[in-house]
Amino acid sequence: MSRVYNFSAGPSMLPESVLKKASAEMLDYEGSGQSVMEMSHRSKVYDAIIKGAESTLRQVMGIPDNYKVLFLQGGASSQFAAVPMNLMTKSHKADYVLSGQFSTKAYKEGCRYGDCKAVASSKEDNFSHIPSLDQNEFRPDADYFHICLNNTIYGTVWNELPDTGEVPLVADISSCILSRPIDVSKFGLLYAGAQKNVAPAGLTIVIVREDLLGEPQEGTPTMFNYKVMAENESMYNTPPCWPIYICKLVLEWIRDEIGGLEKMEERNVRKAQVLYDFLDSSKLFKGCAAPDSRSIMNATFVTGDPDLDAKFVKESTAAGFVNLKGHRSVGGMRASIYNAMPPEGVASLVDFMRKFEAENA
Repeated sequence: MSRVYNFSAGPSMLPESVLKKASAEMLDYEGSGQSVMEMSHRSKVYDAIIKGAESTLRQVMGIPDNYKVLFLQGGASSQFAAVPMNLMTKSHKADYVLSGQFSTKAYKEGCRYGDCKAVASSKEDNFSHIPSLDQNEFRPDADYFHICLNNTIYGTVWNELPDTGEVPLVADISSCILSRPIDVSKFGLLYAGAQKNVAPAGLTIVIVREDLLGEPQEGTPTMFNYKVMAENESMYNTPPCWPIYICKLVLEWIRDEIGGLEKMEERNVRKAQVLYDFLDSSKLFKGCAAPDSRSIMNATFVTGDPDLDAKFVKESTAAGFVNLKGHRSVGGMRASIYNAMPPEGVASLVDFMRKFEAENA
């Protein structure tokens, strides 16, 4: 059967060369006589895999030596609690910017562990843009300042980071990790679910500055304790072995086949521009995100007619463009064009949209 163009917001496409390599190694990983899914996580063979994944992530992202890389479980949503448990330990205050559903969930979860303040929100505009910030609202004694760097549901992205001074900046980068270079040193902590740009669901990546690895709040479960996980090199318990292996392959693909994150960003910007240029010229389709907040990973759009939106989703699925239905809070359509989406996939989608417009205008 032929493969479809999968525009899912996650789990998403993986690079075809990665899938082929994983398939070739499925029964026998590098002469070990076993699959990665079968081997002991304490074995020398697997130790090389997890250490290789971390070293390649450090290389590709340029992670400074004074940051720990943690391979965890529980999804990015688990970090909504883990972050305040581990970081909200001095003033017991944290500031949050509400730019979408996940940053709002993180804020609500954080409120269970201390004094959390929503310093800005774009909810009244259905999160169609990154909210304007007033630094007078920032609290200088906050233990951290939290943002969601890319908003999957609404198709928006932070193009300029907030100046938080000495307050550590924390960011959920689930839907934009590895899509472009990022200066890790500007953040106290970064976290991401892997199922959009890195690996299958099941792996959560946390990158945390060492000086933030103090004693967590009393009652913090051991599995949520960053210090314990760092001291055990992500091996306190059985890690998500297979997703970490795929993560390693994806990182090698970015490094060796794409040429690094600078090249990846160029590729992603070109893909997104093809789609946004069409949306800006279309008489039928309209983009939902404000132009100055548009994400290069998730593009949201509508026709303005829910019935026509439904027709488009049905016909596009039949034509091999799957998972284009938008989230219920936005409606319409959403094309998630993560790293593994080839340029020809976006070009083919635009051709289909142009044909649909001609037939339904």
